[in-house]
Amino acid sequence: MVRFSRSDYRAIGIKSEMANNKNNKTIRTLQAALFADIVCDSQSSSNADHDTQNDVSTYFALFKDHCDRFDGEIEQSDHNGVFALFSSAVNAVECAVETQQAVLDFNEKAETPMTFRVGINLGEVLRNNDGVFGDSLNIAERLEGLAEPGCVCISGAVYEQVRNKLAYGYEYLGSQLLKNVTDPIEAYQVRRDINGVTMAASPRFPTREIQSTLPNKPSVVVLPFVDQGSDETESWFADGITEDITSNLSKFQNLFVISRNSAFLYRDRKIPPQQVSKELGVRYVAQGTIRKAGNRARISVELVDAKSGQMIWGERYNRNIDDIFEVQDEIANTVVVATAAQIETSETDRARVKPPSDMAAYDFVLQGQQYAYRYRRSDNSKARQLFQAAQEVDARYARASAAISRTLNIDWRYSWSDNQEFALDKALEYARKAVEFDAGDARGFGELGFAHLYRKEHDAALDAYERALRLNPNDADLMSDMADALCHCGRNEEGILLLEKAMLLNPFYPDQYLWHLGGALYNMNQYEEAIIELQKMHNQTEGRRLLAASCGQLGRIDEAKVHAAKVLEAHPNFSLEAWASVQPDKSQEEVEHFVEGMRIAGLR
Repeated sequence: MVRFSRSDYRAIGIKSEMANNKNNKTIRTLQAALFADIVCDSQSSSNADHDTQNDVSTYFALFKDHCDRFDGEIEQSDHNGVFALFSSAVNAVECAVETQQAVLDFNEKAETPMTFRVGINLGEVLRNNDGVFGDSLNIAERLEGLAEPGCVCISGAVYEQVRNKLAYGYEYLGSQLLKNVTDPIEAYQVRRDINGVTMAASPRFPTREIQSTLPNKPSVVVLPFVDQGSDETESWFADGITEDITSNLSKFQNLFVISRNSAFLYRDRKIPPQQVSKELGVRYVAQGTIRKAGNRARISVELVDAKSGQMIWGERYNRNIDDIFEVQDEIANTVVVATAAQIETSETDRARVKPPSDMAAYDFVLQGQQYAYRYRRSDNSKARQLFQAAQEVDARYARASAAISRTLNIDWRYSWSDNQEFALDKALEYARKAVEFDAGDARGFGELGFAHLYRKEHDAALDAYERALRLNPNDADLMSDMADALCHCGRNEEGILLLEKAMLLNPFYPDQYLWHLGGALYNMNQYEEAIIELQKMHNQTEGRRLLAASCGQLGRIDEAKVHAAKVLEAHPNFSLEAWASVQPDKSQEEVEHFVEGMRIAGLR
């Protein structure tokens, strides 16, 4: 149990409200606890020069100013972090997010830029003459350790209080086993941007009756390989190898391969293969380790039959980095054989990766993916720079061209580009280059499909998506994107079936899948069903337009207006006319149908 004594915080001038508590009675209150900790070299503040010491003081002054602004009380503060209490979870979260932004702004001029992790929990806080304590504080402190640098991590209890009150993005991290905490805690990472979070993987149970339709074929998940190197900044290499082996396996028609996004939620979860099998609905679990040193890589991999708990195959590889593609092919093919799938020679040949002419290009792509999967505006830009560096090394590297197209499509999707039409046109150009350089890589055709769709070139979009799925029939995100394209082309029933298949392959699917599903159901006038699915989104902000329109069509005007107000809160400049102009529906009637629902809800 975490305890902070009066002497701890009396030293910084905080007066205890229990100073006159003669009987040392313990007082219990419901409060939100906030823990913030510096993410930097432990020596940076203690051995810093005068200017840096001033910067450190400024950082903590920022926390104090924001705590005062949001009615929080700092209970303890030192050169490493801050502990504060709030009577309101909403105030605590808003304080944390605004402070993180202020820290980010100050970093631009600081002598020694620093970042903070923040954890927040809502629960019972105990206080007596000896200090404040309670299990709730321990949870908040442990959540702080889960947050990415510069981010805020909150408990499920806090999320329930703020999800409909603060227009932030909430990235669900699943149930977390925290040190010295008996029961698992639901955890969410708060993001100031609300857009890209709809694409983040999200632990959940299937939302529709689709579990019984699991295919009668060998099923496998490739868990994130453990990086055993001493340099944590090179973990991107192990992640990239894991993803590429998954991608190789997913090209086989006779295998059912869990999506990369669902698999990567097990990165830091040390659980037995049997539990992984149960949660993901697969029989086989592939896992391994990798150590990279200079131009050498040592890879160990094993395949476990989760039903029996027995390892059915294992191998070690000690190769030059230049041989890494051969290792990936060998692992993929061996897993196929070990799972007793009958793979035709043509499919085995098709699964081979076309390597770049220089391994440096591959390294740049793997590093870029680390940023691209965060779905943040700044990270998307960093990813594109790395993909462009890969292309400078190998001008005809299809994977780099497809990846650049992806970042441009995301820029367009979330209005992150200052020149929207330019972003979409360039995305199309790079996608065309990708399929020209390698007609056997599904990535290029997927990006081609997206760009064609939003240019309202419907037949070309569907053709590109169909070719992509023929090349990679297990890519769940491709299925979701194609399902959305089908729905925009009036083929809603087909779109729903494809979404259900995608949810099987990616059990921890992002909110975007539900968004697409809600749109299909709305198109079919199934407004109640659309509302049910949209309300299962962890972040309903981007689903509010559909919720408002659905409630409007049902005559639930008060409810519709609440959702409409949330739309305007998140998008103050929202315009029905502007929104309708970019919708890629083949039928103008479907656009008018959606506009009608939003207009009933009060949007203009």
